[in-house]
Amino acid sequence: MDVMEMFCLKGKVAIVTGGAGHLGTAMSEALAEAGASVVIASRDIKSCMLLADRLSKRCKVKAAGMALDMRSMDSIKQCMRQAQRQMGAIDILVNNAAFSKQGHITEISEDDWMEGIEGTVNSVFRCTQAVLPYMKAQKHGVIINIASMYGVISPDPRIYGNSGYDNPPNYGAGKAAILQFTRYAACHLATGGIRVNSITPGTFPSPEVQRNKTFLANLKNKVPLGRVGKPDDLKGAVVFLASDASSYVTGTNLIVDGGWTAW
Repeated sequence: MDVMEMFCLKGKVAIVTGGAGHLGTAMSEALAEAGASVVIASRDIKSCMLLADRLSKRCKVKAAGMALDMRSMDSIKQCMRQAQRQMGAIDILVNNAAFSKQGHITEISEDDWMEGIEGTVNSVFRCTQAVLPYMKAQKHGVIINIASMYGVISPDPRIYGNSGYDNPPNYGAGKAAILQFTRYAACHLATGGIRVNSITPGTFPSPEVQRNKTFLANLKNKVPLGRVGKPDDLKGAVVFLASDASSYVTGTNLIVDGGWTAW
């Protein structure tokens, strides 16, 4: 197999949770551009369907938007059943969707703390468990969990100041748990032909956040490459881990952060 064949995803079916969001859109695009059929899933079914329509036309692949509520195992299982029925297989799952609640460590309520854990590691656990029957039956599969640099290091409060964008403690704790869950799943699912890896994005501020020029400058100054991440910067990492190019890679964490965590 030559190197271009290794990265080709033709004949594969991928599900991307939160696949029409800020970073999820680029991941969905990357998989479709590599030839995969793509299921884009979230509670925002309209956005998922619109993106699926664009990808099917531009990339000439099968794409579908499906409803998915990360809080509900019933909703997740229904999405998996629909994807299997409509697409014929589930070869790749990208656990990208996440949600959290803001709050400083000195004042965050227990309910808000649990909301962040619910929206990070709990949702990844649910989706992983729900997809396993399909991957085990076909004796292969790839799971990519989207973590965060704040599961590896702490936010630097000096960068955030009074911007209002300071990262809450529950988010980083949940993302750190995802890294351990990735290693655990990789070791316990390997004999079934299932590879599990994670991607740790660095700073990828939304367009709204980037309007705060002072805060944006603080972020750029912290990155060795001197710029914040663009969603397209994640495309190569997603295709690599989803494809045969990483056939001997499991249980690893690929950091895409412009060097932030290397300081």
